[in-house]
Amino acid sequence: MRRIQLLAPLAVAALALTACSGAGGSAGGGGAGTPGVLTIGMTAGDIPNLDTVLAGGQGFEGYRFVGNQLYDGLTRYDLKQAAVTPKVVPGLATSWTSNKTGSVWTFHLRSGVTFTDGTPFNADAVVYNLDRYLNKKSPHFYAAASAQAAISLGGIKSYKKVDASTIEIDANGPYSHLPEDLVFIYMASPTALQKYGNQGFANHPVGTGPFVFKSQVRGQQAIFTANQSYWGGAPKLTELVLKPLADPAARLAALRSGEVNWIEAPNPDDIASLESSGYQVLTNSYDHVWPWIFDLTKKPLNDVRVRQALNYAIDRQTMATSLLQGTADPAYQLAPRASLSYRAANNAYSYDPAKAKQLLAAAGYPRGFSMTLSYPTSGSGNMQPSPMNQELQSDLAKIGVKVSLKPIEWATMLTDFSSGKIPDGADAMNISLTFIQESIWGLLFGSMSPLNIGHYKSAAVDKLLGESLAQPDAAKRADIYAQIAAQVDQDAAWLVVVNDRNPRALASNVHGFVEPKSWFVDLTTVSVS
Repeated sequence: MRRIQLLAPLAVAALALTACSGAGGSAGGGGAGTPGVLTIGMTAGDIPNLDTVLAGGQGFEGYRFVGNQLYDGLTRYDLKQAAVTPKVVPGLATSWTSNKTGSVWTFHLRSGVTFTDGTPFNADAVVYNLDRYLNKKSPHFYAAASAQAAISLGGIKSYKKVDASTIEIDANGPYSHLPEDLVFIYMASPTALQKYGNQGFANHPVGTGPFVFKSQVRGQQAIFTANQSYWGGAPKLTELVLKPLADPAARLAALRSGEVNWIEAPNPDDIASLESSGYQVLTNSYDHVWPWIFDLTKKPLNDVRVRQALNYAIDRQTMATSLLQGTADPAYQLAPRASLSYRAANNAYSYDPAKAKQLLAAAGYPRGFSMTLSYPTSGSGNMQPSPMNQELQSDLAKIGVKVSLKPIEWATMLTDFSSGKIPDGADAMNISLTFIQESIWGLLFGSMSPLNIGHYKSAAVDKLLGESLAQPDAAKRADIYAQIAAQVDQDAAWLVVVNDRNPRALASNVHGFVEPKSWFVDLTTVSVS
């Protein structure tokens, strides 16, 4: 049994062409016009790091297009259907069981799987990877990967190989949602790690996933080829090309010129034109919230009446339908609409500027006050951050609250967020978040969590978080998270604004993609004619 010493969990929670009606394209820029080649224009400002969870350096978009394509975890999400929020299903583990308390888990591994360099996948490979993430005494330990993985592995005490196809994981206490957290703990080839070392592996990544690394040029593109021997079934694509295009106008131009045949987060104002030109524009609700996180240690945000006033002052419906053209839903509570913890009866805040003014006056601010907000200029799940924050700035000005907007580059914001601080010392920050990993609830709202950057403290929430860890039934855990969300809403710890609908635009010759109720995607079903 391997005993491990964990680093502090500082990971960020840190989490879309033949010529026809204008939807065609040439073969330029990565071969977007070539049959079998899918070229994606991402919102990321750079190619995500290709080393397992270090892909999170560009947020969950890195996990979406790098992590889940090059690698597998012991578990994964069912992303081949669009009807329900995806559940966790077998990945490199075919089944798992726990003891009565949920503190010891046994995972049975899939047989006959090899890494794309031919290295066998087995219990030794799992232990090697867990040592890399967790065991500070191991020669394989990689501090950078450990910090990123802490969100998923912070509750693990030890682990061991039972036999060649079985792993046992011992937690510090009840750990009901360990299978969900292991989705993002990707397995890398021990052979490649030994050959290239922790620092060099990102330039020579090897996993068991549906795609194989071919090449990359930082800041420009990465190219993956199909893993024809993939245990889950070979992709229909021959090649996947990723291009970082943080600017929405640049993504649109790349799609229309044929440089790419798929873009993430098209500008809502461009959607009608795209559809009339023959492009596919797909959306679906998923577990996402777009909030402001208040620093509750700063005046006047330390007064719950002030925070409630801000929540009553914003017009979420107009933002969702007018500014965002239906690519988002108004969020009247913390739990996203696609979350298993969403309860319509828990909607907390309507649009009521008069009530907002009354609350401000009762708190001693009848003329309002001034505050600062840091926000990302682009990036994973952040939608259209500049115009959205400008609209909120306008709404709040109507009740006398003057908001100074402080834009910041996405990667820089993630670094600060991972360090447990609001960038630039602002009074609040705007960042896209998801509760798809159950650990996120404790990391964002637990009184002692280093990622509780708003300094929110609630004895009731801490108690509920403890109950969730000991509850083996997923539906009952969802009920607990619904109670947590209701308490956080009552305390108005955040300004909850909208839930993204995950829009993406595809050329007319991209086929077979299923838009799931998830930030993550399965690209093995996609073909390009």
